[in-house]
Amino acid sequence: MTAYEKVMAARDANKLTSVDYIAHMFGDSFIELHGDRRYADDKAVVAGLAMLFDIPVTVIGIEKGRNTKERVERNFGQAHPEGYRKALRLMKQAEKFRRPVLCLVDTSGAYPGIGAEERGQGQAIAENLMEMMTLKTPVLTVLIGEGGSGGALALAVSDEVWMLENSVYSVISPEGCASILWKDSSKAADAAEALKLTAQDLFDLGVIERIIRQPKAGDQAMFESLKMLIKRTFEKNLALDDEELLNARYERFRKIGRPE
Repeated sequence: MTAYEKVMAARDANKLTSVDYIAHMFGDSFIELHGDRRYADDKAVVAGLAMLFDIPVTVIGIEKGRNTKERVERNFGQAHPEGYRKALRLMKQAEKFRRPVLCLVDTSGAYPGIGAEERGQGQAIAENLMEMMTLKTPVLTVLIGEGGSGGALALAVSDEVWMLENSVYSVISPEGCASILWKDSSKAADAAEALKLTAQDLFDLGVIERIIRQPKAGDQAMFESLKMLIKRTFEKNLALDDEELLNARYERFRKIGRPE
């Protein structure tokens, strides 16, 4: 698959969404929590508590929806400030009990509407970036579709970032990049190649730690395997003291793009 074909696969309306992953991995143990305690409950962000085998975890996912009605209700996976503040509220709660945090990311970007900007969209994202860097509990992010700009990064300041094989992660969409560079959005395929946004590109650049095979609906064995990988990663990081955990997270970002 070309880079742009990977972009199309990441946007496929029939692929599994965050609520599907939560259902397959956590089942009835997932308890959704709502609201940012400031303004409202953003349905683009699904968040709550669950059991990962014998480990209590906090799960936060950006949800696009699976049909037209759901997509409108979920604002097409474009979170408002209250969505990011809800996520941060649950992260701070997880820190209090040293409960690991799993973030599932699938968004074209944070919502750019006037209301979102008036309520502090940029500040909400910036606060997440700052707070996640010093969060005293293990954090793991898995990109399950699109990872667009600051809207994705606001849930990706983690100890490790993983990507599904057909997911993408970029500062801008290929269409937006082509419109800026060449004033021609039809050159999106060329932009996708230049952006190095595929899982393999980002693994080679050291931006992510692992590429995950694309699971299919009903493939419970694949989800059990993914759960075990997540459990082992959390157990490894739970064994670290706070200073070791934060230093490792800090160094992870410091070394990105640094020559060996």
